[in-house]
Amino acid sequence: MCRRVGVVALALLGAVGCHGGGRIVVPVTLEEPAPALHYPRDFGSHEAVVRGVATILAQDLGLPVPERVTVYIYSSRAVFERGLINDGRLPGVRAAELSEFAVGVGKRRQLLLQDHGGPLAAREWLRLVAHELTHVAQIELAQGEGRAEQWLAEGMAEWAAFRVLERLGVDTLLERRAAAIGHVRDHPALRGGRLDLEQLGTSRGFTVGHLRDGSLATYQLAFLMTDYLIRRHGFESLLRYFKAFAAGRGRHESFRLGFGQGLQEFEREVLRHFGRVLR
Repeated sequence: MCRRVGVVALALLGAVGCHGGGRIVVPVTLEEPAPALHYPRDFGSHEAVVRGVATILAQDLGLPVPERVTVYIYSSRAVFERGLINDGRLPGVRAAELSEFAVGVGKRRQLLLQDHGGPLAAREWLRLVAHELTHVAQIELAQGEGRAEQWLAEGMAEWAAFRVLERLGVDTLLERRAAAIGHVRDHPALRGGRLDLEQLGTSRGFTVGHLRDGSLATYQLAFLMTDYLIRRHGFESLLRYFKAFAAGRGRHESFRLGFGQGLQEFEREVLRHFGRVLR
């Protein structure tokens, strides 16, 4: 069961994790009210990072945080791959593919993360936790995994993560937007005037796209398209979009309900937008 609240925190359940084979397990549960956050003082442990990030996602963006989330932290790529199979219940082929480029996966009430080896309050670790916890919230909204457009799910997770960093005073959406524009200027899809959102909307198609065109540029393109939707329709439109899947709507109908237009119409519109901002 998931509850949506205005103030939320995550506190450690029981002992501080289980260790074994380069794997830490941190089960957490929801409690309220949330304490006031002070960065970086209140981000010194794995559970504190999840607690702080979850608080911001719930308070600032209205994202539903499950009552319980289990966080798995792996010490290496090989251990991460095994964790995707054993803890995340992914097929071996998919786990091997993901572990080649991903350092985190958000599943239903699970975060599976590869330890970056730096300070827990470091910007990239916070961004990773926020990105994957947003995926967990998306699954709660849609009441299922893999239902939404993959580029939109990834773009929303990036946008929400940048919003968390902005809230903590370590980055800004404005700077991230400017950096993303620089990264996508030479993206093959924009040069060719065709985004292929139908393909980019599937998990496999998104993976193929970023392996072909570059991971950073593809994720930044997804972020910019999502940012465009948010600036036009508000963040609440994304919540409406994901909830449409829980109500039994299909892929195209959910997009139209969320944003008032079809995918093809949006693709033409956002291409015109990129044509203006990338001049």
